[in-house]
Amino acid sequence: MDTAPTEVRAGVSLLERAVGYALGVLPLVGEDTLARPTPCADWDLRLLLVHLLDSLDALCEAVEGQVSLDLPAARLSDAGAEQLTSAVRERCRQLVGAWSGAGRGHGTVEVDGMLLSSAIVTGTGAIEIAVHGWDLARACGAARPLPAGLAEELLELAPYFVHPTDRPGRFGAALPCEADAQAGERLLRFLGRTG
Repeated sequence: MDTAPTEVRAGVSLLERAVGYALGVLPLVGEDTLARPTPCADWDLRLLLVHLLDSLDALCEAVEGQVSLDLPAARLSDAGAEQLTSAVRERCRQLVGAWSGAGRGHGTVEVDGMLLSSAIVTGTGAIEIAVHGWDLARACGAARPLPAGLAEELLELAPYFVHPTDRPGRFGAALPCEADAQAGERLLRFLGRTG
């Protein structure tokens, strides 16, 4: 019987769907795309993949209840596309397995000295993974919109997880958006990206 709180299960489900979307984009990455610019200022596709690996590592670490935000030493910064995408796939598999494990995901996670609920951590992770999946697709020249249901849920959460002090820096300034735009477009514009 699943005894995890409803909000934790919902957060893990959201995380799994974001991972599924990002994994669907990875086959677009090839050796010829690694030097391409991304919607993340100052990052090419290779650096975005390395950053995504760091984010996945932190989310895996969070399952144990504590995350350090110390920047890791650069790794795989000279790796080829196959090595980078294989590493992302493997880390995604580990992440989903860890958060889906029996008895996992309860309580709080200490992130750089601050206590956050597991649901907040998984929700934030879902935004990070899904939006960087979109960034990867965009850098590869592919139109891979965020799935509507996933985008709607992430858009609902984003204002709670993106603090004004995150701009500029982690995110660009929110961009204007048509009132009737799809949820994915509204989410991307809220995070300073143009679709």
